[in-house]
Amino acid sequence: MKKTFDLEEALEAIKAGASIDGKDGVLAPLIKQLTEAVLEAELETHLGQELRNRKNGKSSKTMKSSVGEFELNVPRDRNGTFEPQIVKKHQTHMSDQIEQKILALYSLGNSYSQISEHIEDFYGVYFSKATISAVTDKVIPLLKEWQQRPLESVYPFVWLDAIHYKIKENGRYVSKAIYTILGVNLNGKKEILGLYLSENEGANFWLQVLTDLSNRGIEDILIASVDGLKGFPEAINATFPQTEVQLCIVHQIRNSLKYVASKNQKEFMKDLKRVYQALSKEAAELELDRLEEKWGDKYPIVISSWRNKWENLSYYFKYPEDIRRIIYTTNIIESVHRQFRKLTKTKGAFPNENSLLKLLYMGIMNAQKKWTMPMRNWSLTISQLAIFFEGRLDKALEL
Repeated sequence: MKKTFDLEEALEAIKAGASIDGKDGVLAPLIKQLTEAVLEAELETHLGQELRNRKNGKSSKTMKSSVGEFELNVPRDRNGTFEPQIVKKHQTHMSDQIEQKILALYSLGNSYSQISEHIEDFYGVYFSKATISAVTDKVIPLLKEWQQRPLESVYPFVWLDAIHYKIKENGRYVSKAIYTILGVNLNGKKEILGLYLSENEGANFWLQVLTDLSNRGIEDILIASVDGLKGFPEAINATFPQTEVQLCIVHQIRNSLKYVASKNQKEFMKDLKRVYQALSKEAAELELDRLEEKWGDKYPIVISSWRNKWENLSYYFKYPEDIRRIIYTTNIIESVHRQFRKLTKTKGAFPNENSLLKLLYMGIMNAQKKWTMPMRNWSLTISQLAIFFEGRLDKALEL
C-alpha cells in the first residue's frame, strides 16, 4: 500500500535528509511541486540572513529528471545573492547525483547489470545498459585530457610494464597490450604517467611511448625499472640516453627457473640467491662465477642469460638499501596491474578500446586518491640520488 503524499511531511523529510527521488523518495510523485517548495524555503532562509533584500519574481528553466521533463520556477532575490542548493545555477538535470553514483559504481569494477540493479534499488529508476554506457562515456574526454597532460621535467624512478586484454575488433576478439608507466616524482609520490594501447608488447611500441613522454615534458629519468623484454633498455636509452635501466631481478629469476629441472630448483635457487643478494657487484660476480662453474654444463641457457644481461641486472648493487629496494623489481607496477585485474574481473572481454581505457582510468583516479604520502625515507633517498646523479637534479630541486 502506497503512503499518502503529504507536502508538509515531505518537506520535513527533505530537511531531515531523506532521499529526494528514487523508489521511496519523497519527490518521486510530485518532483516539480516539491522542488519549487524547497527552493522557496531556501530563499526565505536566505532573506532572513540579509537586510535590505527581498523576493524578485521567478525565472523558469526546463529540468530533466527520472520522471521526465518539467518547467521549474526558480525564485529570485533583488540583490542577486541567492544561491539555490537543491538545484544549482545552470543545473538542468535532477539526476546528476544518479550519474555520479553510476560513475562511482563503475569505478569499483561493477558490471553494467550490477550498476543497473543498484540504481533501481537506490532510486527506483531503471537504467538500461546502453544508458549506463552513455553515462560512463562522459569519462572519455577526461581520459583524453589526462593522457595528454603535461608532465614534470624529471622523474627519479619510473617503472614500465604491460598487461593484456581481449578487445573486439572487426567482429572478433583480439589480444591487445595496455602499456602502463608508473613514476615517482621529486616529492616521492607515485603517479601513473600514462596508459597506452597496442596490438602487442614490443620494444618498437615502447619507443613510441617514451617519445610521447618526452613530448609531454619529461627531460630526464634517473632510473627505469623494466622486465626482460628484448630491446627494452635500447628503446629507453634511445629517448633518454642518460637513464640507467634496471632489469627486474624477480622476472629474471622466474625466467631462469623455467629452464631448471624441478628436482634441481631448490638447490639452484640457494646458489642463485648468493648472486642477487650479494652485498656488492664484485661479490655478486664472484658468486655468478661459482654458479656457472657448478651449473653451467647443465643449464648453459640460464647462465648465458645472466651474463648477457648482467650490466642491466646489476645496477642496483651500487646503491644503498633504500634505493635498491625501490628499483630491483617491477613489483610496484605489477601491484597496479593486480588492481586493474580486480576492476576488470567481471568483464571477459571488451567491446572496444574506449570501454577498457575508461574503466582503467577510473581505477587510476581512485587509486591516486590514496597515494598521498611520499615513499618511505624519501628525504634521505632524494639526497642520495642528488649525489649519485650529480647535477641532474639541481635545476629541478633548485639547488
